[in-house]
Order: sequence, then C-alpha cells, then structure tokens
Amino acid sequence: MAEPAPRWETWLGTRARVRELRGLQRNDAPRGRVFDLASNDYLGLAGHRQVRRAAADAALEHGAGAGASRVAGGTFAVHRELEAGLCSYAHRQSALVFSSGYTANLGVLGALGGPGSLFIIDAHAHASLIDGAKLSASAVATAAHNDLEDVTRLLHANREDPQGKPRVLVVVESIYSVFGDAAALPKLAALCAQYGALLLVDEAHSLGAVPRGSAVHAAGLAGASHVLSTATLSKALGSQGGAVLLGGSGAQALREQLVNASRTFIFDTGLSPVAAVAALAALRLATPERLAALQSNARLVFEQLRSYSHLADRVDAGAGAVHSVRMSSSAAAFRATAKLAAAGIAVACFRPPSVPDSISRLRLTAHAQHQGPELEIAIRTVARTIAEED
Repeated sequence: MAEPAPRWETWLGTRARVRELRGLQRNDAPRGRVFDLASNDYLGLAGHRQVRRAAADAALEHGAGAGASRVAGGTFAVHRELEAGLCSYAHRQSALVFSSGYTANLGVLGALGGPGSLFIIDAHAHASLIDGAKLSASAVATAAHNDLEDVTRLLHANREDPQGKPRVLVVVESIYSVFGDAAALPKLAALCAQYGALLLVDEAHSLGAVPRGSAVHAAGLAGASHVLSTATLSKALGSQGGAVLLGGSGAQALREQLVNASRTFIFDTGLSPVAAVAALAALRLATPERLAALQSNARLVFEQLRSYSHLADRVDAGAGAVHSVRMSSSAAAFRATAKLAAAGIAVACFRPPSVPDSISRLRLTAHAQHQGPELEIAIRTVARTIAEED
C-alpha cells in the first residue's frame, strides 16, 4: 500500500489547486525580446551603453560583490559616491544605500520602531512597508488610502489617548504602484509637523520618474528634517539597490541611527559595487530631457487608451509613468497578458492579492525611449486584445 502523502506535500498541492481555480497562478518565466510596457525601467537606462560600460569596468576593478555587510568591511568608496550623488540629485542632505529598496524600507522602519512608537500607514502602501511595520514591534494603524482626514483622525486619537505613543511615523508612497495616484505630500508634511510626527515617503516610483526628479523635492520638502524618503535604484535608474534619503538639521542623527540599528544594513551583505557604479552612471543620465520624454509618453499612453470606447471608463490615470486598466476577472487579465506576450508586447498583470481593491488590472508603464508611432501601434494591440477578452 502506498504511503499517504506527507502533510507538507498535501498542503502544497491544495494551495496549487486553489491558485489554479482562482486564476492566480504566477510564474517567473524568462522574458524574451518584447515591446516593453511592463518593466519599471522608466528611463530605459538598464541597457544604456554608458551604464553597461560603467558596470563592466566596475566589475573588473572591484569584483562582483561587496563581500560583507557595510559595517563589516563591505563599504566601498563607490557606496559613498553614490550616496553623495543621490543627495545632489534629490537635493537632500544625507543618504544611506542598502542592497535593495525592500531592505531599505524594512531597515528604516525597524530602526525607528519599537515600543513607544506608532506607525500610521496608508492602506495601499507597498508590501515592503507593510512588512517593515509588522516586523518593527511598533503599534500600527492603517489609514484609508490617500485620506488626509483619516490620517488627522489617527494622529489626534493618539495625542488624546493617555496611553498614546510619543513617537509617531506616517508612512506613504509618493506615487502608488497599482493605481499610480500621488500622495498630497505638502499637506501630509504640514500635518505631521503639527503633531510632531515624522513622515516617511517611499519614492520608488518617483525618483528619476517625475518632473524635477524627486516628488519630495518637487513638493518643497527636500530640506525638511521631519520628512524621510526611501527609493529603489532598480526602477528609473535601471540598476539594483535601495536608499534612505534624509534632509534638514536632523539628517546626520537619523543616518547614525540607521547605521547602528537597521538590521537589514548591519546583517545584510552590502550593495554590489557593480550595481552602485551602474546606478551612479544612470543618475547622471537621468536628465530633464529624459524625464520630459517619459512624461510625454505617459500622457500618450493614457490618451490612447482613453480614446477607445470600451476602455474610456476603465483606465486609472497615473500621476507618473504607470496607468492601469480594470479587467472583468483574474482569468481575463491573465489571458490578455499571455496573448499580448505572444504578440511581442509585455504588460503587467495585477491580480489579487497584489491589488488593494481586489480588482484585476493590466498595468501599462511608459518608458522614455519609446517613439510615438510604435507606442501607438502597441496600445492599439492592447486595446484590441482587451476587447477580445471582455
């Protein structure tokens, strides 16, 4: 008689069947040569000749990896150069580079959290921010998405509560990754100043992807001591890594706290010097002209999508490079994505639980290097494919 399947095998089989029935199966198949409307390489710099050359030269000079954590001999001169470059670009006073944007968010929240702290986090915040808040041992309150009144309510309730937390951090994204909508940063910063709270802004989708290069800078908050920002180097800068950016008179004290208390900085191998040099090379190429081209293409994508009658009411306009189209079901979204891939067009498929409102979407990302005519042809194919799957 055959032995019964071990419990883990049974559980894994059940989870696979549930995903298949719900149309939520994912895969990590390698991407071929496609017209890219899916990746976060906003400025087209990941494959830029100068970035590739800088990375190749760095590999020959420094080797492939950092070899140790930043506090155990893994800090290279290029890490400090990159931090200085990020400060100059974003008009901030201090920066600390991590191995990824995910670890930057985990690290800053862990270093600032603990007993006596309250994190007020937007309901649509990225998974890395949610995970960081949960792991921080802080009290956590969720604010309704992009709702200043709800943030105010939570700040006021904490102040009025005799057991309220003395240290409060409000956590938002500058531009949200699914809907593409923007946070009201000036109003949030003023509200946090009123209540003595810090404001953490995740600039993953705005650093190098919005006019003036940084949403925090564009909002006039680059020099604000109570406004911290994080960013990834793997989107607009086309490399790998993450950073925490700090401003004002308290920047150095905050950086010292991160160096000494951030577990993902202390215990994680430092960012590869190859990635650091590549990011620095990309930073120099993130010019106003490239940013303008990205914004122009983002407008074109939105206008073209809206020009089709069956999509006019289903397109969520993004404040940056990302727009999304609501689909009728997870299965329809998956089929459309697969059909477009077969046609040589890559779009992102967002399905539960990756979408905060449980509505499946196709997410289309503009890129600076696309030319108008080819972009219009690609959008026409996207619109036709969605119509076929409706």
